[in-house]
Amino acid sequence: MNTKQKFNKGFTIIEVVLVLAIAGLIFLMVFVALPALQSGQRDTARKNDVGTVASAVSNFTSNSRGTFPTTADLTSTTSPGTPAGYTKAVSNNTTKITVQAAGTGSAAAQQGQIIVTQSTTCNKAGAATGSGSTASATETLNSGTARQFTVVTFIEAGGGTSFCQDS
Repeated sequence: MNTKQKFNKGFTIIEVVLVLAIAGLIFLMVFVALPALQSGQRDTARKNDVGTVASAVSNFTSNSRGTFPTTADLTSTTSPGTPAGYTKAVSNNTTKITVQAAGTGSAAAQQGQIIVTQSTTCNKAGAATGSGSTASATETLNSGTARQFTVVTFIEAGGGTSFCQDS
């Protein structure tokens, strides 16, 4: 007597569970890496904004015979010497631009803020304080000449620190 065994085609439960477990691990890795990538993009945009603001300050001082801009001068496109469309050139990651008094020894930038200080040069990055939307970092500044200025912002890299650019 010749008996043939008949096998059903399909996947076993172990194969299905294994595939689901691998897919779950891939999704987990993507969701863990995504916030780090987004903060890196925000930091890059903020650093670009620092360069844009530094350029606007240089343009303003050149066009207004050496007069240093005020906060209103940098945030308004109608002020003399301010580049046309300036406020559109700054990314959505920068929410506030502030001009500090000349020769200030430090700049405490909060998240989304850019601080411009006349007669200073960059020294070293300070430690971040706070968390979330209240995070800030203090940059220690050196004294400089009347024509020098610094532009400082908060970046998220390494748990939060400041980024400073000299004129």
